[in-house]
Amino acid sequence: MPDERRRQILWADDEIDLLKPHIRFLEQKGFAVTPVPNGEDALAALGRERFDVVLLDENMPGLGGIATLDAIKSRDVSVPVILVTKNEEEHLMEEAIGRHISDYLIKPVNPSQVLLALKRVLEATRIQDTARTRDYVGDLQRWQSLDRRAFAWSDWADLAVEVARWDALFDTLPEEEGLAQAHQDFRRSLNPDFARFIESRYGAWVHGAKDRPPLSIDVMQRAVAPRLKRGERTALVVVDCLRLDQWLTLEPTATPYSRNAIFSGLLPAELHARHPDLWQETSGDERSKNRFERQLLELQLDRLKARPTRPVRYFKVYDANEAQQARRQSSGFAGLGLVALVYNFLDILAHGRSESELLQELAPDEAAFRSVMKAWFLHSPLYDILRALGHQGFAIVLTTDHGAVLARRASKVHGNRDTSTNLRYKFGLNLNCDPKEAVILRDPKTFMLPDDGVNKNYILAREDYFFVYPTRFHEYERQFRGSFQHGGISIEEMVLPLVTLTPRVP
Repeated sequence: MPDERRRQILWADDEIDLLKPHIRFLEQKGFAVTPVPNGEDALAALGRERFDVVLLDENMPGLGGIATLDAIKSRDVSVPVILVTKNEEEHLMEEAIGRHISDYLIKPVNPSQVLLALKRVLEATRIQDTARTRDYVGDLQRWQSLDRRAFAWSDWADLAVEVARWDALFDTLPEEEGLAQAHQDFRRSLNPDFARFIESRYGAWVHGAKDRPPLSIDVMQRAVAPRLKRGERTALVVVDCLRLDQWLTLEPTATPYSRNAIFSGLLPAELHARHPDLWQETSGDERSKNRFERQLLELQLDRLKARPTRPVRYFKVYDANEAQQARRQSSGFAGLGLVALVYNFLDILAHGRSESELLQELAPDEAAFRSVMKAWFLHSPLYDILRALGHQGFAIVLTTDHGAVLARRASKVHGNRDTSTNLRYKFGLNLNCDPKEAVILRDPKTFMLPDDGVNKNYILAREDYFFVYPTRFHEYERQFRGSFQHGGISIEEMVLPLVTLTPRVP
């Protein structure tokens, strides 16, 4: 046994004398077994000492197995109980499972079956953790052997998904702090290469290269329009600032560009040229930047010839009142052809963390933020809305407009007073910063960004840098270090979930 202490097993069976070979086998495997012939003696033994597992015969004279199980759970619900029975009837199994048994064995049992059941109950977590540790070391060695300089976009996407899955898995392995830190160090080491890859390829992607990844402009055409054309009721749910690792915990990146791209199907420069009346870049208000999403959605539906025969409804949720209103209305979506929902809570939570000591204490790092996000989601109006959509037969296309990166390092930026205020990307006149810390776009059209002024530049932060002006540099560095930011170039911001959830057939 791996533990120094022998595991204490209580075995209650009216034929306990016939089970002596089983008991000797378990004792040879390091267990200490206390045999009793009935339920009354089992309860008496539990009153005298603590046992790690109870093996309980279902069919005993006097106090039967189910009655004994109820008595055990009324005293201590945490005691694991393995029910042993000759009865294979389904209703008995359901009754026992409803009483929170830990496992179920059908007689006759051999010693190895009993040992396996005990290991499942007592050591499953340790065995699984050991296997996960071994698996992670193997994955890490494989990742480190890859030549990232030769990566295509699909290689980056595959690696990002694998790394994000391990992010979520490490949340369940609190004892593996050393490996978790090695994982975080490896994840951070990816972003310098990823930024160089994006800098060298993104311009070709937005200018029509055939071999490119799906971008925000493709969401409607690839994931939504085909379903609408087939007459399927469809919901497009955009959860603002949802990272890939956060989605897996449940299961360009600046907001005005990426989310407008989802609803319009146009790159920023195209949107600015075709619909200047619907383009807002300089507004400091998040609502203003994206306030024409409904109109952009309508225009794209017409352009794709994908307008459903049933009505289209668009919702945007920024606060608790709007969330409750959307939840109340969600039960009446059955008559709609398309529901488009933008849910903004995670973005608010991520940005508010830098200004709230309480949020910083609740979510001091990325793992804690995932935990807070999951707890919120399971009790949120969004979860209720998704379930209501599923119950009404909607296919749900769920995605996001951007992720976020944990900003750790300040990068000094120089610009005039009209420069935008964002911490991970800026646009303005004659911007300058360290090219090792940011991608500098002297010609915005390279990335299909609007070029509506002489000497207009864009700078996009690499890795985990955030922009700070030289004046009061250290004050703002302290304020924003450790905050979640978006708009730059990192895997966490740019490799995003796009999933389709289909309702279960009853």
